[in-house]
Amino acid sequence: MSEQRATLLRQPPPDPAKAPIENVLEVTELAVLGLNIFTNTRKPWHPPGARGIYGGSVIAMCLAAGQRTVPDNFAVHSCHCYFLLAGSGELPILFHVEKVRDGRSFATRTVQARQKGRCIFTTTISFVRHNASGPPDRQVSHASPMPLGDDGRPLVPPPDDFADEPELLNQGPFQGHRIHVINKDHPDPHSKKTRQWVRARGKISGGQPAHLNALAYVSDSYFIGTIGRIHRLWRFPFRPEDIPKLPEDVQKRVRTLNDWEGQGDPLDMADRPEIGMMVSLDHTIYFHEPWKVRADEWMLNEMESPWSGDGRGVVIQKIFSKDGTLLATCMQEGVVRLKDLPSVETKEAKL
Repeated sequence: MSEQRATLLRQPPPDPAKAPIENVLEVTELAVLGLNIFTNTRKPWHPPGARGIYGGSVIAMCLAAGQRTVPDNFAVHSCHCYFLLAGSGELPILFHVEKVRDGRSFATRTVQARQKGRCIFTTTISFVRHNASGPPDRQVSHASPMPLGDDGRPLVPPPDDFADEPELLNQGPFQGHRIHVINKDHPDPHSKKTRQWVRARGKISGGQPAHLNALAYVSDSYFIGTIGRIHRLWRFPFRPEDIPKLPEDVQKRVRTLNDWEGQGDPLDMADRPEIGMMVSLDHTIYFHEPWKVRADEWMLNEMESPWSGDGRGVVIQKIFSKDGTLLATCMQEGVVRLKDLPSVETKEAKL
């Protein structure tokens, strides 16, 4: 049996002239297989404990493939995605792009991500021509402002030399600041919000498409997990009361992660319900200002949930540039199920 590998072609070494996120999201055209077919150049990330590869990487690589089929003066303004099957980190991905429409102002593409002939992910992407709507003074415009801090002042991004990430979180292509939960103690989950500053590591050199791919990638980070944070659901594979029994290094890791995600001391969550299953179903991104996205500069994401129930939850995310420009609005629905409580067997129950 031939050995499986995560890429169809031999992985090239990372290009030091590019930011890490550009190397992660690089796609290679496979003209030998047909028109507008691409594949992942490098092995995608499979988060520890996850059912499949990180969804943001599939979103971003589909966008990268679609962008390769439109003129340079067209940028994405929306993409509507569905996660169909868990993607394997041990198999290559083929991205099949279909040119649905090419107009003067808009172009539409559908992209399917496939592994072993099965569609694991599908998206419809719409691109808009730069300045297609004319001068700004002839447009109908408004935008939500950057949220204010607890002191009523505009939020300030971390310093450019920020390096206070925990070691266990500083290995990925994106850098983030600690998540802040707004109205953390409010009894109504829909009244809470989470905020986090993020940026791509290094300097993106691949032009505007690379910045947009990077934003698409990070838009899936901590997204459906917002439901767990505003409901204070326990997500680790052991109960909080068992933490003192764990090895010291594991205890430190759990305490660091729980605090980084805005949940505080894990021992304070001993009475909280436990997540049984949490996976994304769909994902939508509206890129409001695609030509202003600079993903290697600090961006603020703010997430909230208007509803959860019937085993599902919906989260809305706004992404702002550091100067307060609303860059994108995202929506995601996912499966949210609690872990079944252990059944209490009695002698009577066995009769």
